[in-house]
Amino acid sequence: MVGDGEHVVQFYEREADLVRAVGTYLISAVAEDAVAIVIAGEAHRVAFEAELVGTGIDVVRATEEGRVVWLDAARTLSLFMEDGRIEPARFRDVVGGVVRWARGTGRPVRAYGEMVALLWDAGDILGAIELEKLWNDLGRELSFALWCGYHTRSVAGAEHAEALHEVCQLHSAVMPDAAARFHAGADAPRAARRFVMSTLERSAYGERVSVDDVQLVVSELATNAVIHAGSAFSVSVRCADDAIRIAVQDWSSTWPQLRGGSPAARSGRGLHLVGAVAREWGVEPAPDGKTVWAELPLR
Repeated sequence: MVGDGEHVVQFYEREADLVRAVGTYLISAVAEDAVAIVIAGEAHRVAFEAELVGTGIDVVRATEEGRVVWLDAARTLSLFMEDGRIEPARFRDVVGGVVRWARGTGRPVRAYGEMVALLWDAGDILGAIELEKLWNDLGRELSFALWCGYHTRSVAGAEHAEALHEVCQLHSAVMPDAAARFHAGADAPRAARRFVMSTLERSAYGERVSVDDVQLVVSELATNAVIHAGSAFSVSVRCADDAIRIAVQDWSSTWPQLRGGSPAARSGRGLHLVGAVAREWGVEPAPDGKTVWAELPLR
C-alpha cells in the first residue's frame, strides 16, 4: 500500500474505480491508526465515507477523534488562490498547516487530494502542475503519503501529452490500473504511447517488460483505432504479477480483421505484429464499441 514519502496518481475512467481504490487506501489508513486527510468534492466525500462505513468503520467517531479529516476541495483551493493564481506561502499555511497538525499527533498521515484535478478541469494545466510541485515540496518537509486522481476525460488529447508526461514524472508512482482517453488524430498514437510508457516508468513493472514490445502494441492498437475505427479511443494499462494488459477501447462496432500474410507485409500486419509479441490478445464487445487488448509477459 502507499506509504510515507510516496506521492501516487490514479487516472480513472469510471468513478467506481476511483472510489474503490481510494476507499481501500483510506480504510487501510484507519486500520493502521493513521490520520486520513481527504480533500475532495462532496460527491466523492460521500462515496468514500460509504466505503469506510461498509467495512464497519465508525466514521462519525473517527472524524470526531481527528483520525479522518474531511475538507472540500474547491473551498480549500480558494483559500490559497488570489486573482486566479496559486500563492505558495498560503498553500504552506493552509494545506501545510493541516498536514503539520496531523503529523503532530504522532500518527502516520495518509492524504487524498483532487485540487489538482479541479485546476486541470478548469483549463489551468500550468496551475495543476505547480500545485503538484508544491505538494512534493511539502512532502520533503513533512513525511506523508499522498494520492491524487485525474479523470481520463480531462487529460485526453495529444495536446496534453507533454503535460500528462510531466504529471506522471512528478509522482513516485502511477497506480497499476491507469487509463487515458485520446481524440482521433495523427498525433494520438504517439500521445498514447507516451502515456503508457510514463505509467510503466513510474510503476514497479517498468523494468520487467520489453519497452519495444510495449511501444509496438500501443502504436498498432491505437493506430487501428484512428485509421480503421475512425474514432476517439481510450488506453488502459493493468499490471499483474506476471503480465501487463494493454487495452484500447474505441467507439466503432467494426471489429479488426486479422488479414492473411506475415508480419513483414507492408499493410495489414498490425495484429500479426501484436500477436507475435503478446502472450495473448483478443477483442471484446463493449456497450458502445469494442476493446482490443494484449497481454505482455513480465520478466
